[in-house]
Amino acid sequence: MLFAMIIGGLIGYAFGKFPGFLVGAALGAFLLNRAKSRLIGKLQSIQSGFIESVFAVMGALCKADGVVSKDEIQMAEAMFVRFRLNEAQRETAKAAFSRGKAEDFDLDAELAHFLRISGRQPAFLQMFLQVQVSAVAADGVVHPAEHEMLVRIARGLGLPESQVDQLEAMLRGAHAGQTGSRRSTAQQTDDAYRVMGVAPSISDAELKKVYRKLMSENHPDKLAGRGLPESMREMAEERTQEITHAYDVIRESRKKSA
Repeated sequence: MLFAMIIGGLIGYAFGKFPGFLVGAALGAFLLNRAKSRLIGKLQSIQSGFIESVFAVMGALCKADGVVSKDEIQMAEAMFVRFRLNEAQRETAKAAFSRGKAEDFDLDAELAHFLRISGRQPAFLQMFLQVQVSAVAADGVVHPAEHEMLVRIARGLGLPESQVDQLEAMLRGAHAGQTGSRRSTAQQTDDAYRVMGVAPSISDAELKKVYRKLMSENHPDKLAGRGLPESMREMAEERTQEITHAYDVIRESRKKSA
């Protein structure tokens, strides 16, 4: 704020000496506060829209097989806890979930709405899709009807189908780590390439570039600064952890085969 006041003051001084300096400084402070208010308002709008669209689409996704089961409702409620939603946010999320599972819910219109409020930021869109994948596959498995719906959601967000495969691979890795289930080295390596979104033929140098790019795009602090709700920070951190794990798996695999 001091910098804005000084600049405004200097401009004012150039036109009206000391009185102009005071007026200019006050105007500079006013404009800065106004810009801050607009930025805060925009971030709050993005966060509110993110939560509402996430749960509306989740409601539609849970009904992909024709009916919303009790387990799926419990899953949605578990998401309320995981995202640390306050009472008002929970009511918004519940209403959005119910709206999403209604017969007349327009999935394409909801996705188009989210594209507008998110500014089409790739990391935001990927996080949105990640929430949906996590929601339908808490047991580590994505069923065919759910996969088809996820592909439709990805396309509606302007994301390639490979993004769904990437997130499902992340989920399998995370689920295996949580349950202690064993997977072959080949399975882990194949999923690691999917998580990184690259072909096994990629060079070490290019792989490193992709890794750095993914980590930069998905850094939780950077996403928070763009409007990602703080309640979803944990999921953003999990994504970066899975990216790092995938990179390490590929590097280790290449060392062994060298």
